[in-house]
Amino acid sequence: MMLREFWIALQFLTRLPTPRVAESRPDDLARASVWFPAAGLVIGACLALVARLFHDADPWIVALAVLVAWIWITGALHLDGLGDVADAFGAAHGKPERFVAVLGDPHAGSFALVAISLQIAAKLVLTAELATGPTAWALLLIPAWARLGTLVCTKTLLSLKPGLGASVSNSVGWNVIIAWGGVLVIAALAGAVPTLLAIVLLPAVAFYWQWRLGGITGDCHGASIEVTETLLLAACVLG
Repeated sequence: MMLREFWIALQFLTRLPTPRVAESRPDDLARASVWFPAAGLVIGACLALVARLFHDADPWIVALAVLVAWIWITGALHLDGLGDVADAFGAAHGKPERFVAVLGDPHAGSFALVAISLQIAAKLVLTAELATGPTAWALLLIPAWARLGTLVCTKTLLSLKPGLGASVSNSVGWNVIIAWGGVLVIAALAGAVPTLLAIVLLPAVAFYWQWRLGGITGDCHGASIEVTETLLLAACVLG
């Protein structure tokens, strides 16, 4: 059962080939959410492998290869959320109800295009800088920290729209979140100490959504993952 839920988490968060899971149930994804940080580690391992394969190339080539892999593996799922959130903030004018309404618009506006472009540029530049340092270990942990943030937000915030967030909050206990946090802290101490910024960053992201909207949506989760990854990359470069 645990392996089945891990595959479901990996199928939801990535485009990586996985074994076929039969007998789908309505609560499958909520139950599988305990494996979101593990899926992050798989994503990170793939990025670290790509960085290793291109290790002898120019740092910009390494960064481009890693970024292309990053976007392909995640299917641009979280970039889409970031774009939707940017459009919603641009049109909401400080009104949470207007923000949620705009999120339902499938079209990408100018705010989305700018936000996604800046995010891709930031990751490219920061990864190029990181390519001359302990790239592999940091890339392994950053996606996992970001997806642990999803569990923190779903556990602490009200879901503003029906969907995954509303069901996950009842499926993940604080014991799971603390256990994953402990694993990632130990791993960070082994070679990527700057990623420990996540200990402060993850609750700060949850606080921001509570202050700004009074809750969270699936698109906000995607935006949070993207922003968290970029800030942790920056911490590794500057640290």
